[in-house]
Amino acid sequence: MFKLTSLNLNGIRSATSKGVESWMTATRPDCICVQEVKAQAADMANRFERLADLQGHFHFAQKKGYSGVGIYTRHVPSDVVIGYGSAEFDAEGRYVELRFDTPARKLSIISAYFPSGSSGEERQQAKFRFLAEFHPHLMSLKAERDFILCGDINIAHQQIDLKNWRSNQKNSGFLPEERAWMTKLLHTTDEGGGIIDVYRQLQPTATDTAYTWWSNRGQAYANNVGWRLDYHLATPAIAALARAEHIYKGEKFSDHAPITVDYALTL
Repeated sequence: MFKLTSLNLNGIRSATSKGVESWMTATRPDCICVQEVKAQAADMANRFERLADLQGHFHFAQKKGYSGVGIYTRHVPSDVVIGYGSAEFDAEGRYVELRFDTPARKLSIISAYFPSGSSGEERQQAKFRFLAEFHPHLMSLKAERDFILCGDINIAHQQIDLKNWRSNQKNSGFLPEERAWMTKLLHTTDEGGGIIDVYRQLQPTATDTAYTWWSNRGQAYANNVGWRLDYHLATPAIAALARAEHIYKGEKFSDHAPITVDYALTL
């Protein structure tokens, strides 16, 4: 089995102080895709390049203490792709892709951090620009290779993906335009779709157990007032190999919970 985890760290220094490395050592993922590293290369040096015997590969934001993604891997990739070629968003540290290609197969593991629009209209418009750019990137990638994209997508797709869907219909993360983007991406017959939401393939009706993020305001976590914002998105051939999922809530490393999927494949 290939065990793949995704976790928004909300700061690698914070998450490691809360025990994420010992958890990684105990659970032994093959790869863990992380988002919101909130650090630069100098901060990582001699401290966070490796965690739990996994080698890290990163895309840092130019702005200090902001965004940043990485993949820690037990396996040596055949290639590392930093950024997806965006003039606007590659400076924000939102995309790293590890390729594990063989003569018989092309396979990528991607860690991505989609923009949040919750701070205001300016960032919401940036989020829409990101989505408009990122869809054709995923379609061109799908045309040439299989992949699993893990990450904080910052979109709850359906009503069952958040606790209070009625009161959030005009809020970033559950806007009609964002949900429509996901619907198109996941469409089974549309030529602009064909990507699989792996968690929903395994758990088509789960609601309260599906959440991966809880606001720090009030008693959101204690009352399980959550959102499903963290995904495994895969091409159909790889999604068909998904066997089990697990959202870990035994410890709290950040405001997100790690989501792990076991795939019947070997790198």
